[in-house]
Amino acid sequence: MPEAPKPTSIQLHSRSRLLELTYEGGENYSLSCEYLRVYSPSAEVLGHGPGQEVLQTGKLNVAITAIKPVGNYALQLVFDDGHDTGLYSWRYLYDLCRDQKTKWQDYLDRMAKAGANRDPDVQVLKL
Repeated sequence: MPEAPKPTSIQLHSRSRLLELTYEGGENYSLSCEYLRVYSPSAEVLGHGPGQEVLQTGKLNVAITAIKPVGNYALQLVFDDGHDTGLYSWRYLYDLCRDQKTKWQDYLDRMAKAGANRDPDVQVLKL
């Protein structure tokens, strides 16, 4: 497998809650903090194996408060909901960029199926 590209520029836009990643050759992606949070590569989100994933709800307004480099292979994103355990490798980040449309729709479909809501101030009751 070829080495994952490393972003040439990483910019956090706090007001719009977007992380902008630019790659060599001009590829540019904007990922919402919510998207990055619900697809955190942490065990809290992914579980410890297939089928153990935990659907993240109520993350509509989540923001990134810090970005920390981890060696020369990843970023640690710190979210304002206290989540900070996912290490976003260059490969994982690039895959999130490239597959954003598909992954986001999958997330929305799973939320709808669960009767859950992205807004933390809205509770959904199934009767």
